[in-house]
Amino acid sequence: LLDPLREFLQAAKPHVLVVSGDLTQRAKSKEFIAARAFLDTFSMPKIVVPGNHDVPLYNVFRRFFNPLKRYHEHITTDMEPFFIDDEIAVLGINTARSLVFKGGRVNREQLDRVRARLDPLHDKLVKVLVTHHPFDLPAHMDKDDLVGRARKAMKEFANSGFDVLLGGHMHTSEAVTTDARYQHGAYSALSIQAGTATSTRQRGEVNSFNMLRVECDRVEVDEIGWAAEEGIFKKTGTQIFMGTKDGWLPARRQAAAPAAPAQ
Repeated sequence: LLDPLREFLQAAKPHVLVVSGDLTQRAKSKEFIAARAFLDTFSMPKIVVPGNHDVPLYNVFRRFFNPLKRYHEHITTDMEPFFIDDEIAVLGINTARSLVFKGGRVNREQLDRVRARLDPLHDKLVKVLVTHHPFDLPAHMDKDDLVGRARKAMKEFANSGFDVLLGGHMHTSEAVTTDARYQHGAYSALSIQAGTATSTRQRGEVNSFNMLRVECDRVEVDEIGWAAEEGIFKKTGTQIFMGTKDGWLPARRQAAAPAAPAQ
């Protein structure tokens, strides 16, 4: 999958590439080295955050005393990467924790830094927060998979007017608005989950990722899935969301156009 994924991204030329965690399976040096080599093939800015798989599972000493040592050595020491241009501001934070095997959480200090970084920005900028563990999920999914302190964080996000929450962890692709789970007046953000681009843990879906097109009052989410019979990644559908006085709301969902018949 790596070569077709690289080819798709190099052709698409995104302004910023977001990797929402789980760069490795067991936080081994050789896995981090391979992940870094792949990321280095892209020249665009990158927002990369660790996931729970990037924390050692079986090495108890490293898990609790230096859990992200190899991540820092091979990927980055910047635990709150930031990108900004004339239209978007994207901030990543670390939700992976040593004390739980797969869960994650945010703490008070992180939320304070998020607000300090994003609150002063112009309201016309679309504010995007990247974490590994999700702040929202479709109703049928287990709420235990939400990031710890999600409700407290969402109250602050409502006050700050954050727009888009990007996450991973679930190995399933989904885009929902947060107003079904969190009621904060007219506030509603987008919670967009990445599928699994290269892992074999597919959860009944094909390997996939999302590509976002962002304007100040419009976000289009293209679902890019693996077409095994063609050996390529291709768009499988688009969800469109509009920024309104009642927050971000779904506009419509479009299926990908069928392939033209062979001549």
